[in-house]
Amino acid sequence: MALMALMMTACSQGDYFHVEGTIEGAKDSMLYLVQNGLEGVQRLDSVKLKEDGTFAFKAQAPGEAPEFYALVAGHHVVHFAVDSTETITVKAKLSSMERDYSIEGNESNLKIKEISRLQQDVQAQLIAVEKNQDLLPGDQRDSLENILNDYKERMKRDYIVGNPMLEVAYFAVCQSITDLGGTFQLFNPLTNRDDVRCYAAVATAWDGAYPDAPRTKQLCNMAIKGMDNTATPQQQTLEVDEEKVSETGIIDIELPDINGNLRSIKKLRGKVVMIDFTMYGAKESAERTRIMRSLHEKYHEQGFEIYQISLDEDLHFWKFACENLPWVCVHETNGTTTNIYNVKNLPTFFLVNRNNEIVVRSDFMEGSLESNLLKLLAN
Repeated sequence: MALMALMMTACSQGDYFHVEGTIEGAKDSMLYLVQNGLEGVQRLDSVKLKEDGTFAFKAQAPGEAPEFYALVAGHHVVHFAVDSTETITVKAKLSSMERDYSIEGNESNLKIKEISRLQQDVQAQLIAVEKNQDLLPGDQRDSLENILNDYKERMKRDYIVGNPMLEVAYFAVCQSITDLGGTFQLFNPLTNRDDVRCYAAVATAWDGAYPDAPRTKQLCNMAIKGMDNTATPQQQTLEVDEEKVSETGIIDIELPDINGNLRSIKKLRGKVVMIDFTMYGAKESAERTRIMRSLHEKYHEQGFEIYQISLDEDLHFWKFACENLPWVCVHETNGTTTNIYNVKNLPTFFLVNRNNEIVVRSDFMEGSLESNLLKLLAN
């Protein structure tokens, strides 16, 4: 029985990691242990520091993969990773806590300390450039871009590519940068093909080491979305059998939206509708969507609606691309509607009046889209 009790005690102790140390010059300051989780920052424990500044925390050990934590005192932060049941020892002075601390217990945390220092330095450089009123806008933009590009290259070379399975690689690729404009992701795989490669390298390594971990799934999802989002679009010309083309006014279209609900054009009767055939993967799609969003915001209250039909081959990419658009987004799978509406090239759009009658086709439109739209809204 004694042996059984000892084994149970050892097992119980093995469920926790420990963080201990000293923060000098911090009497009466609150010190917090937080977890930087996928869902946000979670406070795990806290203590009011005494004269000697000593502290000791324990928390549930990570399960399937390493996790990321921080010690926080006021605006001072020490980031660190934990991969099992180790004891992390941190010693620092409060006044310089985020830069000059010592940390033991996990070698990856020495690299995380390096990144934290470099991150603080690059943020200071960015803010200095942004505050420099002697720089012309173009020169300022170039300077900011050069600072960030150099920093990203250093992150890739020194912390990501060499061993992407380590905690420090994850920390590097997922870090945020804060300047006068706010906070943004340093590596953004959704818009940058080079950044996708960094995410993919870490995702592949973590998938091999921690296949079921939530952080692995996050990395893989971001990499996959990024690959789709930044892929070179294929130019598409649709060959249409002229005998299948109908010219008898509006013919109803019922196609599924991202939730699988069928959306009908005829149910939009009473509105001025833009029927838009498009591909979100096309090179001009982002700028075109920006223009359409501006028109939708400007005239939606007057009865303007967009019924946008995507012909992208990748359904996952389509759903991701249009999930936040404020108009009706549906997907075409077999080419039926493109044949009916005699669509040979993308993008092509039609304007429909309040009586569900097609009155304008983009190929033959005179004047601007907005001027034609205003005429229809006035009736």
